Amino acid sequence: MTDDTDPFFLYNLVISEDDFQSLKLQQGLLVDFSAFPQKFIDLVYQCINEEKKEVPRFLLQLSSGAALGSSPAQLDVVETNPFKHLTHLSLRLLPANDMEVKTYLAMCLKCIKEEKVMLHHKLKKTEDDLTRQLICTQQSLSEKTIELENLKSDSSTKITALTSQHTAELTSEKEKAQQANTQLQQQCEQQRKEFESSLQKNTQQMQSRLNELEQSNKDLLERRYKAESTVRELKAKYQSLEEDLQRAEQKVTSLGRENSALDAECHDKEKELNRLQTRLAVFEQELKDKDQLVQRSNEILVATQEQKTVLEANTEKKQVQIGKLEATIKSLSCELLKVNNHFV
Repeated sequence: MTDDTDPFFLYNLVISEDDFQSLKLQQGLLVDFSAFPQKFIDLVYQCINEEKKEVPRFLLQLSSGAALGSSPAQLDVVETNPFKHLTHLSLRLLPANDMEVKTYLAMCLKCIKEEKVMLHHKLKKTEDDLTRQLICTQQSLSEKTIELENLKSDSSTKITALTSQHTAELTSEKEKAQQANTQLQQQCEQQRKEFESSLQKNTQQMQSRLNELEQSNKDLLERRYKAESTVRELKAKYQSLEEDLQRAEQKVTSLGRENSALDAECHDKEKELNRLQTRLAVFEQELKDKDQLVQRSNEILVATQEQKTVLEANTEKKQVQIGKLEATIKSLSCELLKVNNHFV
């Protein structure tokens, strides 16, 4: 660990693999010996990035019992939170001896000299480049100056030629404009005469139209007077009709009252009719049920009669068969008697 403002400030720390194992057990580290240097560098960079924030999360704390640079110091990587400060890593650094400080200063001096030589070469190269650019720029400036002079002379010649050409064209255009103006004046005069004659004709037509409108206005006034008299007559008829209408409305009102009474009576009659219709529907339903019952009874009776007829036919057949069997039995009995008598 060094300090750019103090070249004699130098702390060293050498950790062997055995020392790292002891450090790992003491502080509960989770990384291996091979990954420890890179992880430590990452922690340092994280502390540097957090230093720019208003409330840094990670801090590097260097503390010593005596003055820094002459006694051992302790470097802690601390994480801050609202509850407590957590120390992720704590390393004990030793101050360098005279030989190590001299070696460090020699290395710093060597680096500075190398940087000086490199800067000198870079400055020399930059100076040469700028000199070449200046020479090229001056040459280009002289060439552009010559081109500018040539352009000025060419422009003067072209301007003179264009001025003379423009003067001739302007004279020609003035003559053309004067001729066109004369033609326009003649056309305007002719159009004015035509417009005056047309205006006179239109005035005569408007005068005749005005006379016709005055005559029409007189006719309309006479019609208006007649219409006003007709309106007065119609107003008188309207008043008489209004009186008739009022009498008719009074009559309608009285008829409305009578109609309301009739409606109430009709409503009662409708209720009675609905009640009678309901009873009639009940009676009709009962009659239908009885008809269905009689129909089913008739069907059962017909089926019973058919079964009876079939049974009677079967009975007659059985009687015939019984008669035949009795005759057979009698004949057999006679034959048996004959046989018995024969044996006796």
